[in-house]
Amino acid sequence: MPTFADLGLCDAVLTAVLRKGFEEPTPIQAQTIPTILNDTRDVLAQAQTGTGKTAAYGIPILQLLDPAAPHVQALILTPTRELAIQVAEELSSLRPDPRITIAPIYGGQSMGLQLRALRRGVSIVAGTPGRILDHLRRESLDLAQLAFAVLDEADEMMSMGFLDDVEEILSHTPAAKRTLLFSATMPREILAVARRTMNEFVTLRAESTSLTASATDQIAFEVAAADKFEALCRIIDMEEDFYGLVFCRTKVDADAIASRLEERGYDARALHGDLGQAQREKILDAFKKRHARILVATDVAARGIDVQDLTHVINFDLPGDPEAYVHRVGRTGRAGKSGIAITFVTPSEYRRLQWIQKLARTSIRKGKLPKVAEVLEAKRSRIESEVRSAMDQDIDPQMRHMAARILAHSDPETALAAVLQHAFGTELDPGRYRELQELGPDRTGKTRLVVSQGRRDGLTPRRLVAYLSDACGVEPRRVGDIEILDTCAFVSLPFADAEKVLAHRSQEGQVLFRKARPRPRAPFAKSSPRPGPRHPNR
Repeated sequence: MPTFADLGLCDAVLTAVLRKGFEEPTPIQAQTIPTILNDTRDVLAQAQTGTGKTAAYGIPILQLLDPAAPHVQALILTPTRELAIQVAEELSSLRPDPRITIAPIYGGQSMGLQLRALRRGVSIVAGTPGRILDHLRRESLDLAQLAFAVLDEADEMMSMGFLDDVEEILSHTPAAKRTLLFSATMPREILAVARRTMNEFVTLRAESTSLTASATDQIAFEVAAADKFEALCRIIDMEEDFYGLVFCRTKVDADAIASRLEERGYDARALHGDLGQAQREKILDAFKKRHARILVATDVAARGIDVQDLTHVINFDLPGDPEAYVHRVGRTGRAGKSGIAITFVTPSEYRRLQWIQKLARTSIRKGKLPKVAEVLEAKRSRIESEVRSAMDQDIDPQMRHMAARILAHSDPETALAAVLQHAFGTELDPGRYRELQELGPDRTGKTRLVVSQGRRDGLTPRRLVAYLSDACGVEPRRVGDIEILDTCAFVSLPFADAEKVLAHRSQEGQVLFRKARPRPRAPFAKSSPRPGPRHPNR
């Protein structure tokens, strides 16, 4: 792996990078920085969240800009307000020259504040498509002399319905600019946008597995849906210094989980799209400063949040697709530090987790939730450690005086036990918890098998049903959804019958049946964006 000094950076930029604390470039940075500096082509880069892509395009842009120029030289489009703010903060911290100015432009922020900043002159604008379009239509933003256009997290902009806005924005930019497109995935729609809006481009790719690094321990707990909150509390209570993101499916869920956590005494906040911008920024600030240890968020609300040293990411609800899982997990275990990613799985979701694990090319181990006794013992150990630590500190004379008065009428063990019970009795009450039953995969549903023969082999639905009945003992009425293709076939069977068929195959030494992969158009797969009102987080 090269060092930053090997990438062609000038002394001023290299000094800023080292001052920032960067030690060595990530794979996408090692590819992108010299390409932008030494090549004149546009760049199409595939890189996950958490791989350092902001610095990958930001560092070379900062080197190539003219600090004295009064006009906007670089435009960075992001899908969310949080990411726009994060990008602006990151680039500001890497500036080699204080004359380079960076402004975040997004909906929910004062328009007057943005207008004043643009009138003063800005070198780099990082903004959301909707607000950027507003300024272009007001003619308060001039992109006529733009040198760089960056599309950050293009796949998210596509899923939020922003691609038309992006193309309209790019129509206001000069043809000679360089376009840098970054996306975690490369669906056909993104490639089509690249071909329509970019000049000759070079394609760069960082391995997607870099996001789910070995430093992240990925664990799945199988629990009933009604037991998820209890499981979450146990995981939090087992940790000495829990600091994590809890992902759930809806805004209502985020509010409900955060409220229940606060009622139970945890420092938790909810983050979702219905919050006002000032409130969102206040919540994020509290979380970054660790005034709140738990942030319960939806995927869209958490997009672009960059918080260091998270100990845990918890999937309270299983994400809908492998990309979402990889994005979530990538928020812990960064920069070589360890982290834990936990996923709660109900019995009916077990097969979906297997599908996510396979397509995400990651390893998720099955874990056992701690028992009530284990949680209470972990708490008692922490309390004992905290008390011993407090004994080594300076103690207020008034406290010593109170202790002497109490001990005058009681033995030391009883006195200390009474103090501990008064301070921690509620926290150590076993009644706060209830035993949970861990569950396995749902064996009441059906699974789909692939048959290694098809129409060309003379296979028909009737022959397949007859074979399953005669050779494997499967009742014909339990066989369903048969699909015969030229070289193979598919059949759906109850789990128990499928296991009998697979066992029979292994006994005969044949490879006639095998488990089918989940269908590409499964109900939990991403759907194409539908036209509708512009996203409120524009």
